[in-house]
Amino acid sequence: MSRTSSTAITLRPAGGGELDQVMRIMGEAFDPCFGEAWTRAQCAGILPMHGVAMTLAFSSETPVGFSLVRAVAGESELLLLAVSPEWRGRGVGTALVDGFIAHGRAVGAHHLHLEVRDGNSAVGLYRRAGFRIVGRRSKYYRGLDGQQFDALTMALES
Repeated sequence: MSRTSSTAITLRPAGGGELDQVMRIMGEAFDPCFGEAWTRAQCAGILPMHGVAMTLAFSSETPVGFSLVRAVAGESELLLLAVSPEWRGRGVGTALVDGFIAHGRAVGAHHLHLEVRDGNSAVGLYRRAGFRIVGRRSKYYRGLDGQQFDALTMALES
């Protein structure tokens, strides 16, 4: 398969019925050594909460990425974003970030933010979308081996 950014990506709302697909993508996308992935119970537990929305990204009928967001009190937070490794560099992450921004604006959020591990290649994706680093959480992520990693807080004012 050639790597191209012109692949047609479709975003669709998702819920608890799609957790198997979400967990598969998360398992492929997040290296356990960084401690970034959520458990199935964490994902299932947050879905019914007010303001939470999950989106699956598809190429044809194949799920290739997802995002999980929460909007409340004029703010929208990107909780999780993952792209299957073989689909990176093809516009999936960009489509999901654009979807996050559009969702935030649609629900009236004036402040959009996220946290990402320092050193994660997604930092560049978020910068290209207009997010800027506004803070750092020291030793926020803990890998399986106990190693700790900082999180960057990034924000987009709309």
